Amino acid sequence: MAHPKRKTSKTRRDKRRTHYKASAPTLAKDPATGEMHLFHRAHWHEGKLYYRGQVLVDKTEEAAA
Repeated sequence: MAHPKRKTSKTRRDKRRTHYKASAPTLAKDPATGEMHLFHRAHWHEGKLYYRGQVLVDKTEEAAA
């Protein structure tokens, strides 16, 4: 098995890891509400669950009933 001949210093290790960066999430604007949300994700707005501009679940009707 391969093993290091010398201990890798913290500086050398961290230099190698400089390219691993977290990218900012891509946001979309919902056509129905104008709310910003993550792509391909449903989101809640004023008691309703929206996905691609359509209401999937309406909690306001259940609360009123």
